[in-house]
Amino acid sequence: MLYHPRSEHAGIVEDYVHDFERFKGKQLEKLSLETVEGAELAKLYDAVRYPAILIIGPDGILQKMWQAPTMPLMDEVDAYLPSFARDLTRARLLSAGR
Repeated sequence: MLYHPRSEHAGIVEDYVHDFERFKGKQLEKLSLETVEGAELAKLYDAVRYPAILIIGPDGILQKMWQAPTMPLMDEVDAYLPSFARDLTRARLLSAGR
């Protein structure tokens, strides 16, 4: 999640990340736009409104992005995040079919 820590939306971001971890059991990474890494990530994926939630695959390809003013439902974000249990179940099913 890209955001400005010293802005009016910082509290919304902190609450969202906290609640997401509490209800979904997964962590969202917060990244300040005031860091080089945050600014470069925003530029690379063309995020122009903040806060922005980016789902980036292991290959670096952007899977989904939501930008302010509306925050997505937690279920929407969760659907794009990898799930170890789901992936393990899928792998077992595929290997059992061989």
